[in-house]
Amino acid sequence: MDNKIAFIFFNGVMDWKNPFYKNLLKDQKNIFCADGGTKYAFDMGIIPLEIWGDLDSLDSKYIKKAENLNIKILKFNPDKDFTDGELLVKSLSEKNFEKIYILGGLGGRTDHFLTNLNLVFKYDNLIFIDEKESIFRVTNNFSIKNKKNHTISFIPMSDEVSNLSLSGFKYPLDNYNLKLGESLCNSNIITSDLATINFSSGKLLGVIQNF
Repeated sequence: MDNKIAFIFFNGVMDWKNPFYKNLLKDQKNIFCADGGTKYAFDMGIIPLEIWGDLDSLDSKYIKKAENLNIKILKFNPDKDFTDGELLVKSLSEKNFEKIYILGGLGGRTDHFLTNLNLVFKYDNLIFIDEKESIFRVTNNFSIKNKKNHTISFIPMSDEVSNLSLSGFKYPLDNYNLKLGESLCNSNIITSDLATINFSSGKLLGVIQNF
């Protein structure tokens, strides 16, 4: 168990029966649910610490089960300025977790998916993960350890990512100005036990394959 890591179940698409998730969450205690994501946790036999949301996407049987288990439920008015997921992310980000993993945050409604994904640029150390890939914000002087031979893509999320340098990759870069919409950094391969990314300005998204 790592007390510096938290996990949040969102209500997107998730193959909860995949053994990847059972292994990921083994012995973990800092597990939370945003509204409909509760069903994934319960279906996996996991008891979360808290459930957040307006509960509009959570079946009454799950609510009753949570109440019977004395799980803390924080219910909010549907007319609010944040999504259920962001309310929970915001709260946990203020508790100094080194990493916050989002499960079930990918797929589903496109508007929800894109809104969720942009949270990585608003809150530190947020990682969207499923059995196939991990998605995260890349900051300047970013390092990736022990992922040799994994495929990774870098996607610009601003007009330009300036002076981008990649070291420890099959396709390195040296002070390249990566423009919004460019696919130059798709499907690169990590070739070193320590790969580094540096740039002077811009927003950069990383997508690494988990196998």
